[in-house]
Amino acid sequence: MNIRDIYKGKRVFLTGHTGFKGSWLLTWLHDMGAEVKGYALAPQAGNELYHDIGGDELCTSVIADIRDADRLAREMKAFAPDFVFHLAAQPLVRLSYAIPVETFAVNAIGTAHVLEAMRQLGHPCTGVMITTDKVYENPETGVPFREDDKLGGHDPYSASKAAAEIVIASYRSSYFQSGRIAEHGISISSARAGNVIGGGDMAGDRIVPDIIRALINDRKISIRNPLATRPWEHVMEPLQGYLLLGALQHAQPGQYDTCYNFGPYPDHTKSVEVLAKGLLDRWGDDTNRIEFDRSPQPKEASLLNLDITKAGAELGWTPRLDFAETVNFTADWYRDRHLNGMDARALILRDIQKFESIA
Repeated sequence: MNIRDIYKGKRVFLTGHTGFKGSWLLTWLHDMGAEVKGYALAPQAGNELYHDIGGDELCTSVIADIRDADRLAREMKAFAPDFVFHLAAQPLVRLSYAIPVETFAVNAIGTAHVLEAMRQLGHPCTGVMITTDKVYENPETGVPFREDDKLGGHDPYSASKAAAEIVIASYRSSYFQSGRIAEHGISISSARAGNVIGGGDMAGDRIVPDIIRALINDRKISIRNPLATRPWEHVMEPLQGYLLLGALQHAQPGQYDTCYNFGPYPDHTKSVEVLAKGLLDRWGDDTNRIEFDRSPQPKEASLLNLDITKAGAELGWTPRLDFAETVNFTADWYRDRHLNGMDARALILRDIQKFESIA
């Protein structure tokens, strides 16, 4: 399937378009020839990839809150989308400890608002709801999580995303049943990705942006939980999975209305320390810049891994980049942007072109 042909000329409603993943997906969709309407809060100060790519030139941008159900429903219905990609979220584990109620409101109730807006559309539409690998109850055994494993979450972020998955399943069972697709026309899936990295992310309290800021400003790199392992993957990997999933749903409505993991192969899961040293090595800097923060920290999972068998078997999706390539794509983007002054949108398009050429 050529997914570019599927999205060319289609109307795509994209929540969270001003964020890191949203900016990459917006650029990709625009390059495919899709007409995009974005709905999100304004980019956070200091994390302005959306502005750097000239995001307002790539879509009709609505700056509004996902918690405003009436505004969301009006904007979606007026646009009459063929596809909805729901990325808007409060995405940070540590911040969720400080703002738990807001995190639940944005991630769980916000998802309900998106689904309710789709229910009111009155025409066929394909929806891909983005959650996270942290939706699973995690006993930290290191065993990769499968899509039918128990949902849970120790911290408010993880629990809010698990709650979002329950909301999605409820709407699918109550209103968007696959067996009645001819009546309602709505196809809904959810996508659970691993820890995503890539050029342009400058959000606070994330390992890669923290490293890049330290390199740019010639500071020490402080790392907490250096031995914690994560399923690191380049942002293009899950985005290509989301696009493929949406395309298959659109082509065969009701056949893919379930949840899918999108992560790296298990042997590509690496520790925070290995990731940091890999980035510094590719940048050409001294790994002695790294220091460990041993102060008490809020609880975060030490072991995370995803089983991606289902996505491979049912969607034909597999990762294209190994860990070293993921690090190299990421470090090269930041270096070319911040040291060589290259254009942010051009860099994203360059990487997408390289990525699409990989068999």
